[in-house]
Amino acid sequence: MNLNWPLMNDNIVREDLDVLIEFLKEKPVLTQSENVRRFEEEWSRWLGVKNSVFVNSGSSANLLTMSALRQVYGSGEIIVPSLTWVSDIASVIQCGFTPVFVDINPRNLSMDEEQVIDKLSDNTKGVFLSHILGFNGLSDSLLKTLKEKGVPLIEDVCESHGSTHNGRKTGTFGLISNFSFYFAHHMSTIEGGMICTDDDKLYQILRMFRSHGMVRESTSEDFKRQYIEQNPELNPEFIFAFPAYNVRSTEINAVIGRNQLKRLDENNEKRKKNFELFLNNLDSAMYRTDFNLEGSCNYAFVLIIREPDPAFCQKVMKRLKESSVEFRRGTSGGGNQLRQPYLKEIVAEGTYKDYPHVDHVHFYGFYIGNYPGLAEDKILELCKLLNSIEK
Repeated sequence: MNLNWPLMNDNIVREDLDVLIEFLKEKPVLTQSENVRRFEEEWSRWLGVKNSVFVNSGSSANLLTMSALRQVYGSGEIIVPSLTWVSDIASVIQCGFTPVFVDINPRNLSMDEEQVIDKLSDNTKGVFLSHILGFNGLSDSLLKTLKEKGVPLIEDVCESHGSTHNGRKTGTFGLISNFSFYFAHHMSTIEGGMICTDDDKLYQILRMFRSHGMVRESTSEDFKRQYIEQNPELNPEFIFAFPAYNVRSTEINAVIGRNQLKRLDENNEKRKKNFELFLNNLDSAMYRTDFNLEGSCNYAFVLIIREPDPAFCQKVMKRLKESSVEFRRGTSGGGNQLRQPYLKEIVAEGTYKDYPHVDHVHFYGFYIGNYPGLAEDKILELCKLLNSIEK
């Protein structure tokens, strides 16, 4: 059986290309300009936040977020997930914070909230929570505790555009939230990312960090005046407030993003139905199907073998490959980040053993593409294939 099932299909469609071609015919400015500004405004309205900053990737969004947090809150500890994309943890380290890891909640693959609460300390500068593969990783008790203790929540929503908590979009609960518009995600700008916040001071800092730390990038006249008055010997056009980066995106990416945003909600509804159909037809004795789907919006099918069984896992991978079903083992970021070499100088040897839930996903978890054009009968064929594998 050849299912011909890539991780993502037709995420940038003919309509997007036609809009881009019409734009290019105008011989426009291609570097960051009017379309970037409009995309930021339209995204802010869709999400429900005051401010958004468009950058060249979700990883850059992570880096700028941690840079701005360090600028405002100083150094200390950031509580991070053991299952996430590398740039979440890398940005914490690169900006001089100490990562403090927690295991996952198997029902939503996000952070175990009890462990988060247990590891809060006077030195905690933030909790960097990833909404994994479309699941809502929040709870009322976690939000209440963080608010009471005055600990900022940073939301990584790179894989979860449109997921909600209590009917409100994730990415609106934290001090800052990050999104990715990589090709395989809910929507794409080819490459790109967004940083969102209701905090006006952080917004100004993020705008400057995006473009070399230049004060002229601020939209606040009061903010700019302060730096100009403090530095009268400098050309006001070239005052660099921070040792920052250049992670701007382009008008081309913004034009695609603006057009993609128009159909994001409709496409997400299709993805939700696809994922429910997938889970409802999997054999729950063989695979985990008891995920918490409240508020979820999954751009991938999450497949986790219920019990540790190396031989069965090999059979699953073999059958998927034989059927031309593309997959990624370990789910987000390849699984347990504590097993990765970049952390060998950061955490003690063997630390990964203290995180059994993420370690199970590391070896027995997969994700498979979920996109709007998937036919129901194809999803059912995949379930039939997976259920037929002998243990």
